[in-house]
Amino acid sequence: MKVFLNFIILFLAFFYCPAQQTRKAKTEDLQSMYNIQDSVSVKTRDGATLSLMVVRKKGNEIPAPVILQSTIYVRDTGRDMVSLKRAVDNGYVGVIAYARGKRFSQDEIFPYENDANDTYDVIDWISKQKWCNGSVGMYGGSYNGFTQWAACKNLHPALKTIVPYVAARPGQGLPVENNIFVNPNYEWAFYVGNNKYLDTIAGNDRQRFRKMQNKWWETGVAYKKLDSIDGVANKWFQRWISHPSFDHYWQKMTPYEKDFAQIKIPVLAFDGYYNDGQSSGLYYLRELQKYSPRTPAYLIIGPYGHFGTQSGGEATLYGYKVDPVALFDINTITYQWFDYILKKGPKPEILKDKINYQVMGANEWRSAPSIDKMNNGFLTLYLTDNKSGKFYSLNSKKPVKKRYLEQQIDFANREITNNDYYPEPIIRKEIDTTNGFNFISEPLEEPLLINGSFLGEIKASINKKDMDIGVTLYELMPNGEYFHLSYFIGRASYSTDITKRKLLKPNEIETIPFSNTHLVSKQLRKGSRLVIYLNVNKNPFSELNYGTGKTVSEETIKDAKEPLKVKWYNDSFVKIPVLRH
Repeated sequence: MKVFLNFIILFLAFFYCPAQQTRKAKTEDLQSMYNIQDSVSVKTRDGATLSLMVVRKKGNEIPAPVILQSTIYVRDTGRDMVSLKRAVDNGYVGVIAYARGKRFSQDEIFPYENDANDTYDVIDWISKQKWCNGSVGMYGGSYNGFTQWAACKNLHPALKTIVPYVAARPGQGLPVENNIFVNPNYEWAFYVGNNKYLDTIAGNDRQRFRKMQNKWWETGVAYKKLDSIDGVANKWFQRWISHPSFDHYWQKMTPYEKDFAQIKIPVLAFDGYYNDGQSSGLYYLRELQKYSPRTPAYLIIGPYGHFGTQSGGEATLYGYKVDPVALFDINTITYQWFDYILKKGPKPEILKDKINYQVMGANEWRSAPSIDKMNNGFLTLYLTDNKSGKFYSLNSKKPVKKRYLEQQIDFANREITNNDYYPEPIIRKEIDTTNGFNFISEPLEEPLLINGSFLGEIKASINKKDMDIGVTLYELMPNGEYFHLSYFIGRASYSTDITKRKLLKPNEIETIPFSNTHLVSKQLRKGSRLVIYLNVNKNPFSELNYGTGKTVSEETIKDAKEPLKVKWYNDSFVKIPVLRH
């Protein structure tokens, strides 16, 4: 076999030598354009070592602005090199900094925990290099989006702008959504934490983790025992679930409250209506608007998922064919922005105002000066106990007499799951009617533009001390199909304060406000109807809250002896943001 391979190599060398030499010459010419340092080490203030790659234009000694990516994802060098060379091709120096413990760093890996200080130290090091003109811009998605906001926790003077795509927010987004731990980050911890690069074997082993999840669901052991079921200790997971409140552990990772007041640098963010962690990325912008309203912060958002946003959109998302105008070139816009901020070039044309959003169903982009001003009013609808066909009525008038709908949830019954909230597919012929309650509006008499994040208040009494709820918003289109617009899942005991748990009082009517829902823009047709699906969250894809008041991750099926009994009161309501002309 070896002789045969050598023969093939010699054969190709002989017959294709001119073409090969041409390609080789072109490759060498291309390589000669770049000055590549792929094993740079930077010491942090607390003694850790970070691994960096730096790419500059060969022969150019003039200091230039630097484009930095700060990431935990150590992919193949070639893929990272493409993005670094793109920076150089656009007239910048390209730098990638890998998280503590990754690539050539010998330190321990703890996702999220050190990025704020480490990114500051990287920027400080960059700013002192002779090839840096004193200006640094950052960009990137997901974890790389988080690190940009982490860098704003203690802002370095050299950092002049950030461009976060679908930025993660540790503690509220993943691995937690409104104080409910959700499962996807479980295997992600192994994927990024098992070695200096990426453990693709563990990360892609869906069968292993689905088996673990199903066994947890079927046996009813405590959520914190997931790694015992898996048979492999997960120190990161255990670290996270020991902080069910948004406490100091989470707060120190990114800007929190008044930290936002010091952020004065321009921001361009990208996000998607169907990005699982959308509440993370928009949280930063909302807080920035609140504490530093004069900071120039821009958003581009449309019908994209988590990965689709980072590539400029997908023609088909969860079965929905997006409007053609929604697709865009994210790399071009990113570097147009860097030229605008770092080189005093023109502003990207797509940025008509601070908030730039694609209207689903209208095949157009619109803009607004802020997220709050995407709408100019709310449609308030009460969740009544009046029957409307197979559903209950959504009514704009508050009920005169207080009544309720009753629901009973047996947590010991693992044959039944509750709360089918996930938007896949986006358009469906039927929605879940087996449990929970669906509420439906009258047909729209004219088209209606839903613009923003819906919110509301659930009035309920339960026989226990806590519950996790789900509220999903659909458009029932004239053709009888349901279009998934937005959803909320959250823990009732944290509804007024994500930093402190306040248990419900059994058999007393409680007010459970919610607002951290997914923002959306959708043109509804005349004749469409709005549908709200209300339920208790009970499924194998997240923590299971049995309602005892104990730490939820420690509850077991033994706590399911008494079913949860809920009275949903008819003065519960939702407020749907609309833009009227």
